[in-house]
Amino acid sequence: MSALDDLGAHIASSMTSAIEGQEVRWGELTLMVRADQVLTVLTFLRDDPRCKFTTLIDICGADYPERPKRFDVVYHLLSMQLNHRVRVKIETDEQTAVPSVVSLFPCADWFEREAFDMYGILFAGHPDLRRLLTDYGFQGHPLRKDFPLSGKVEVRYDPEQQRVVYEPVNLNQAFRNFDFLSPWEGMTLPGDEKADG
Repeated sequence: MSALDDLGAHIASSMTSAIEGQEVRWGELTLMVRADQVLTVLTFLRDDPRCKFTTLIDICGADYPERPKRFDVVYHLLSMQLNHRVRVKIETDEQTAVPSVVSLFPCADWFEREAFDMYGILFAGHPDLRRLLTDYGFQGHPLRKDFPLSGKVEVRYDPEQQRVVYEPVNLNQAFRNFDFLSPWEGMTLPGDEKADG
């Protein structure tokens, strides 16, 4: 049994009602946790002497629109003392807020705001849950897989008008169709004419 398998077994046996699953893949330990227990689990991971995951590296989201609970909220933690990393995953839907972890890790403030802005994931108890990367009047959440790629507006600063302007999205490059029937024939790329000489 590897050190990560041993650590995962220790965490699962200590938090039996909160841990739904665990796996070690690619040299990293991943814990699947009940969303309502994430504060308890992260407190344990931070304070337990066999864990010492005192550094929250990131919180990110993932969108699986085909599932009833379409979002994964993923916490990445680091134990600098023991040189281990752990990934904690929880699932939630569009209406159910997950507990904010700002009280445990103050750096979670902007991570949670980013997940809210990009995915629409709600965090209960967050001190200031508002958009971080998009404009305050922006409609939608850009990293959702069902977010439309056209029909939206873009925001830019216009130096001539000396103000921020809203314009329809303008794709600078036209869509092109490529023929990839044969990787060896039928397709010419810019610069191929130099090979003929």
